[in-house]
Amino acid sequence: EVQLVESGGGLVQAGGSLRLSCAATGFTFEHYGVAWFRQAPGGKERVGVSCISSDDGRPYYSRAVKGRFTISVDSAKNTVYLQMDSLKPEDTAVYYCAVDEPLDCSAYSGAYFGYWGQGTQVTVSS
Repeated sequence: EVQLVESGGGLVQAGGSLRLSCAATGFTFEHYGVAWFRQAPGGKERVGVSCISSDDGRPYYSRAVKGRFTISVDSAKNTVYLQMDSLKPEDTAVYYCAVDEPLDCSAYSGAYFGYWGQGTQVTVSS
């Protein structure tokens, strides 16, 4: 059974940083597709933030976070990270990690991923 556990969320002031972690059991980061999504307060759906696949190793970022967020995978620790710098109030959301088989991250969506974490709250104060 695949289980994903996110951690690292919290309250931070605008301009600050957080690093989210997503630890996996029952899934190994050797042959993978992994993404981070977020759902803002009152938001109707989860929006893709970043994606990376073992097929090409190229990270993809949404326009809203490009240049500020960095996705990385530590295969030895079976954990994926999302480093978030220069945080803005509009980054406030519940953040979710998701994993599945490798994919073309240039066109990823939440519908592709079969395994999700429980989410971690990120709140950025102004």
